[in-house]
Amino acid sequence: MRIGVLGAGGKVGSSVCRVILEDPEYELVAAVDPKLAGIDLGQMLGRQAAGLIARRDVEALIAERPEVVIDFTEARGSYRNLLKLAEAGVPAVVGTTGYTQEELDHLAQAFAGVGCVIASNFSIGAILLMRCAALCAPYFESVEIVETHHDQKVDAPSGTSLETAKWIAEARQGAGEGGFLGDRTSNLKVEGVRGGVVDDEIRIHSLRLRGAVAHHEVVFGAAGQTLTIRHDSHDRASFVPGVLLAVDRVRGLDGLVIGIDGLLGGD
Repeated sequence: MRIGVLGAGGKVGSSVCRVILEDPEYELVAAVDPKLAGIDLGQMLGRQAAGLIARRDVEALIAERPEVVIDFTEARGSYRNLLKLAEAGVPAVVGTTGYTQEELDHLAQAFAGVGCVIASNFSIGAILLMRCAALCAPYFESVEIVETHHDQKVDAPSGTSLETAKWIAEARQGAGEGGFLGDRTSNLKVEGVRGGVVDDEIRIHSLRLRGAVAHHEVVFGAAGQTLTIRHDSHDRASFVPGVLLAVDRVRGLDGLVIGIDGLLGGD
């Protein structure tokens, strides 16, 4: 399968490029990173020359006729690139977060008839954390989410934590339960110390630490007990199996799909 990568010099993009170069089932035909344009991909990845020069823009990538494009860039540039891919009829697998709802609606229209997967987290373990959290949600009275990422991450909270909160709220509502118990804290000595509030009184706390990668913890509480579910990505290689799963499936999809949960199967 002919693959193109946008954001090839980034932390996740470079990990994806390494795997594609080593897997005989895939052929990396174009890698785009404006900051590294003109550099051999092998040099960019700290290995021997690959004979593939990093390109500057998505138009150069489309010219190489990729069958699927993987995008790990930033939201503003990604949105424009995706519209061009949709117009060219090229399926896309996207790990960029931060789109507005209006942009997602527009992308859904643009990719009508063309497969596109946008996921906040491609780690299969993180998806299983969401499933477990949804399973537990109806049985507890309170919940808080703690997410920790590297200190270069620009958005907070993480897309994964927001998605986890959504799953928890929907599971609770689906079971006929009301919202979680409200917070009774009345004396906030530091503004924001109790985190941000999303659906049904679910609080999210965002940590940004050098040395971290991606870590999510859901803590449920009920009378006399707590239950903690945690997932840790210690290396960005943990995202690659989910990316390749989406790559293998996206050409068979019709339109925009959010998240990879539906690609995993199971109940």
